[in-house]
Amino acid sequence: MTDATRPRTPGEPPLLELLRVSKQYPGVLALDGMNFNLRPGEVHVLFGENGAGKSTMISIISGAVQPTSGDLLMRGEPMRFASVHEARSRGVTTVFQEFSVVPSMTVEENLFLGSETRRGGFLAKRKMREEAHAILARLGFDLNPKAIVARLTRAEQQMVEIARAFRSELSVLILDEPTASLTDREADRLFALVDQVKAQGVGVIYITHRMREIERLADRITVLRDGKFITTVDASDVTQDELVRLMTGRVVGGIFPDIKANPGRTVLSIRGLTTASGSVKGADIDIRAGELVGLAGLVGSGKSEIMRAAFGLERAISGTVTLEGKDVTNQSPRRLLRAGFSYMPPDRRVEGLAMMRSCTENMTFASLDIKPIARGIFINRVKEDAEARRLADKLELHPRRPDRAVQAFSGGNQQKVLLARSLTRPISLYVFDEPTVGVDVGTRAAIYRFIGGLCEAGAAVVVISSDLPEILNLAHRAYVFYDGRVQDELPKARISEASILPLFFGKHAA
Repeated sequence: MTDATRPRTPGEPPLLELLRVSKQYPGVLALDGMNFNLRPGEVHVLFGENGAGKSTMISIISGAVQPTSGDLLMRGEPMRFASVHEARSRGVTTVFQEFSVVPSMTVEENLFLGSETRRGGFLAKRKMREEAHAILARLGFDLNPKAIVARLTRAEQQMVEIARAFRSELSVLILDEPTASLTDREADRLFALVDQVKAQGVGVIYITHRMREIERLADRITVLRDGKFITTVDASDVTQDELVRLMTGRVVGGIFPDIKANPGRTVLSIRGLTTASGSVKGADIDIRAGELVGLAGLVGSGKSEIMRAAFGLERAISGTVTLEGKDVTNQSPRRLLRAGFSYMPPDRRVEGLAMMRSCTENMTFASLDIKPIARGIFINRVKEDAEARRLADKLELHPRRPDRAVQAFSGGNQQKVLLARSLTRPISLYVFDEPTVGVDVGTRAAIYRFIGGLCEAGAAVVVISSDLPEILNLAHRAYVFYDGRVQDELPKARISEASILPLFFGKHAA
């Protein structure tokens, strides 16, 4: 183990250093005397549970938040960034977990936002488009520079964020859960880019809860807990179990539970479904009660879009969606929810939660029309508060303050609020689209147990995931999508990395 503030060699200051940095919010000490250093040409992973202080720390480094006390130094020189723009001017660039792209603008406009190329006082649009093409080609991202960002998938928007960071002159690169919505293929491309900038002497601060990424990238790991520095370790000197123990202060059991399958009636049947956007083409799938079905594939393969279409979020132009024996094709999400179909979107901030409203309100949105919360045309606030407290206890919301606005909670706890909503009314089909985006190992394990419990209680469950280990370890059956079509359906005995990966690219396993 190494001291977090020790420089690499005598007389050579770290590239970046935090000394006793704290951040106090009303009633919350988010960061408490944090010590940290970053060396040139290293990947330094920040590891900790949701709410441990990681996001606060990188917000201070990137200029988005001002510290209450403590010092920030770059190459030994005291520094305090008044804004993200000022930090970027000194080579500190951050890809935040919560996107900062402007949805109404194009990809190329977002890439050059704040640093537009001008000629004679006017925007040099042709030159920027050419440069955008070159940047995206260099990064290996298949994006149209003229595409409106609002029309892109979450994974494609993630690529725009990453591309914007890599077009800057870099000294310090901060990546906050950058692969949360990427498949293994896109993630591997990102890892190669990290290797490139690392070789150029750039210091990389990397936040992830995925052990595979830590093993692949990390040189050193700093562990935070409850806003405090716990330790810094060399990545080669620590095991996964030790990291989890340091993160949580306790031993966490196996991440993936053993979920028992008891397939029953067909709850959802999709036949020949084609969407207006062309994202799904003639797809057939069946989901039965008492089993967990995984949907896998690359970004844009159709794995997410088929369930969005089934839930009425995308329009189908042919085919049928049958729920509990009834044709529900192109019905509204409200009617489908009342029929027992729950869909949890991948982007909790944009589609899932009203961030400025309380956890109580977010938990009960789906059940305002039924007892005990509904009282005629009014809401029974006493029953609503009691239900929220029950759900907060069941899902171990931290802190147990459902009256607080959702935006005041960490990402993992926001995800728990979203999960809680599905427990407020009778549901026969649960669809979880990227259910563990940006959550820590402990919360991830709790979410898997939650999902497994629903399945074992007799519900039909679908997990859509870009994280292949989730499909490998959770699914009783798996559908793999390619180019909008079901490439193959795999029973449990055939679900393996060797079987699934070729299907991602339109091939069949040997």
